[in-house]
Amino acid sequence: MKLHLPLFCSLLFAFAAHAAPDSNTLVLDEVGVKNLRIETVEAEETDFEETVFALGRIAEIPERHAVVSSRIAGRVIGLSAQEGDTVAAEQVLVRVESRQPGNPPPAIDLKAPIGGLLVDSHIRLGEPVEPDKELLDISDLSEVLAIARVPEDQASKLAPGSRAHIHVSALGDQPLEGEMIRFGTSADRESGTIDAVFKVANPDLRMRPDMRAEFSIVMSKRANVIGIPRSALQGDASKRFVYVKHFELPNAFIKTPVQVGQMNDRYVEIIRGLFPADEVVTRGAYSLSFAGGGSVSLKEALDAAHGHEHAADGSELTPAKKAAMDAPKNGGTTTDDGHKRWMYISGGLFILLLASIFRKSRATIEPNAR
Repeated sequence: MKLHLPLFCSLLFAFAAHAAPDSNTLVLDEVGVKNLRIETVEAEETDFEETVFALGRIAEIPERHAVVSSRIAGRVIGLSAQEGDTVAAEQVLVRVESRQPGNPPPAIDLKAPIGGLLVDSHIRLGEPVEPDKELLDISDLSEVLAIARVPEDQASKLAPGSRAHIHVSALGDQPLEGEMIRFGTSADRESGTIDAVFKVANPDLRMRPDMRAEFSIVMSKRANVIGIPRSALQGDASKRFVYVKHFELPNAFIKTPVQVGQMNDRYVEIIRGLFPADEVVTRGAYSLSFAGGGSVSLKEALDAAHGHEHAADGSELTPAKKAAMDAPKNGGTTTDDGHKRWMYISGGLFILLLASIFRKSRATIEPNAR
């Protein structure tokens, strides 16, 4: 009989796995789950986007900027809006009294040429005005430009119509969706970048010119990729893992090693370790690594779920294990001693089995050698 090394390793690993407790399953009580505010999502096959990161800024659309001015010389006798006010098209904003004689002198009303935000005022009541002077600036910010500074070597992968996920601090964590409309007119020699201009809706007017923006520009897509939110991924680069909700036990989570692929601003590609419909922990995943005070033993959880008793490591309770656990009740050794004795006996038998296989293999090889 020939002793196969792979078979030997498989038997050894099987024995070690059987003897060792399941340390990768964490069971919490309901209070622990609520305290950690655990949330889960299903791993699913989706279109995975490969993105490039860029910094940029928000700018107004030039053709949506207008000014208010007077056709006659005079002085301001009425002002109905201030900087920061939202005005409507044709709304009266300024009343100017003419310098022409009269009692009272003739006056005209100046109206807003467009609706929008009054971004700048250059006048005060009683101030003289001239036809060549700008009195008010109005900007329609219902749509704005988001301008990304893209490395020149990435520009060839972009074209009008390309999409980007845009993060602006003033809007919180919710990204905006923008569509590229054109490149800038020239590149920046010092930084080696060129502007990529995206148009973005701004219905609540929270984005203002010169705000800082972060871009995840979509370069390509791949279909049927298992992706999960980045918040679910734990561990360092050499030992990535996620917590998967146990399919049977309530409030139980399995620490599952995974192999990762590409990452973008929101998702990470999972190459190996998960299946579609696995529920992974997103919120509270980091805290699970330190959970302990509110945890329940795996034995207690399995006993409650299956309706019969299990060993402390969560395995099925065999007659040998049961006898070892009952030994203290009959004046014998403690449960731990009985369990250890069973492990030692099993280990000894396993070693004797391997020695017997080795001797038979050697006895077979030696006659052949002669």
